[in-house]
Amino acid sequence: MKGVLICGGTGSRLRPLTDVTNKSLLPVYDKPLILYPLQVLLDAGIRDIAVITGKEHLDQMTHFLGSGERFGCSFAFKVQEKPGGIAQALGLAESFVDGSPVCAILGDNIFFDDLAPIIKNFKSGGHVFLKEVPDPERFGVANIDGSVAKGTFRVTSIEEKPPRPKSNFAVTGCYVYDKHCFEIIRTMKPSARGELEITDVSRAYMEAKSLAATVLQKEWIDAGTFESLFRATELVRNQRSASI
Repeated sequence: MKGVLICGGTGSRLRPLTDVTNKSLLPVYDKPLILYPLQVLLDAGIRDIAVITGKEHLDQMTHFLGSGERFGCSFAFKVQEKPGGIAQALGLAESFVDGSPVCAILGDNIFFDDLAPIIKNFKSGGHVFLKEVPDPERFGVANIDGSVAKGTFRVTSIEEKPPRPKSNFAVTGCYVYDKHCFEIIRTMKPSARGELEITDVSRAYMEAKSLAATVLQKEWIDAGTFESLFRATELVRNQRSASI
């Protein structure tokens, strides 16, 4: 399996901080944000990783991450010329992934659950990770029905930022797909926002009855705002203190 770290976007909600650096390089307690999703990939045994970023901060990203040697992995860097959606960013890694399954993870997401067993045992189709939240209208939202395996559910509907969500299950920023995701991306049309939506990729798997989901039990942070970035630091600090 190959990994894709998606660190594009303008980070507009974190300005002026993101005027000087990519939001994935902002600090969360004692290390840059990007190292938390990177660790998810490493824990799952993924060692070949493409990093997708905008051209504005490419030099900073490559300078910090380097070849990957110090993390025990290998990085390839791809430039997303302008924000065009998560699915567009993933599509840039098609030649890099080269027919393998792929785990794509957003560079501003922090997971406190251990995702490694699910990722390591992935066989085919698609798999997403859900978290029950009080404000699902801010996210992609999924409905689930019935267990297909212990702790794993079948997705029955999925929508991007619906004004009237059918559930409180937000789709978090980690997506595991087989090679067919790139076929789906190549045929997609931009949404009303002018982006290729990752929700539409997942929906295609759902319509083929091959999209599964795991519901997270611990905290999940989408650190794209000042409040969530601060909350992430609090949670990481508390977790470190509890382990001492």
